[in-house]
Amino acid sequence: MEAGLLDVRIWRGGDEGAFASYRVPARENQTVLDVVTEVQRCFEPSLAYRFSCRVGVCGSCAMTVNGAPRWTCRTHVKRVADDGALTIEPLRHLPLVKDLVSDVETFFDKWTQVGVFEGTATRAEPPAAVAPTSRERAAADAAIQCINCAVCYAACDVVGWDHDYLGPAALNRAWTLVNDVRVADRHGALERAMGEGGCHSCHSHGACMEHCPVGLSPTASIAGLKRTAFWSLLKGRAA
Repeated sequence: MEAGLLDVRIWRGGDEGAFASYRVPARENQTVLDVVTEVQRCFEPSLAYRFSCRVGVCGSCAMTVNGAPRWTCRTHVKRVADDGALTIEPLRHLPLVKDLVSDVETFFDKWTQVGVFEGTATRAEPPAAVAPTSRERAAADAAIQCINCAVCYAACDVVGWDHDYLGPAALNRAWTLVNDVRVADRHGALERAMGEGGCHSCHSHGACMEHCPVGLSPTASIAGLKRTAFWSLLKGRAA
């Protein structure tokens, strides 16, 4: 690496594509998204990638950087560059559209498969009073901040070998539904999370928790689903 330059490899093309190499000036407080943008503006106008907010709110800029899924807008080069070298790829375990753009339709399909919020009350009724100190509220609050960036999905080993697995984000969502007392079909959400490709497929490697940009623990949510499923089965047998 020359002084003041970064050696950057970026995936170009589709599944049969290849890495292209670039020399990009190293700058103070430079993010990986800054690097990708500079390559697109100065070297490769046709480079495809996603971004929106640039401040860690939307999650759309997630890519694989030196082997790990990350939000590129909040990843500073000095934290992840290996001796001034960066390898940037699309998110793994998702179909590739082009270059750094993955097709996230499968991810969202699985996320909605566990269920959507359908309340027990109508708009004409007063909102439900949920005590902030309740066990259910605490469990839901711990998992509710997911913004569907798919970083955990790309980090999950099980997703890589089991395409039917719902994945950490979807099961984390199921955990919030199961613990939300306003949800009309909490048991249905649990049953869907227990079904084929559900919580019992998780091997508890913890990669989702390790890589979540907002510090959530889908691993803990999935463990909660497993416990709840176990007690639900026991109660069913006792009945």
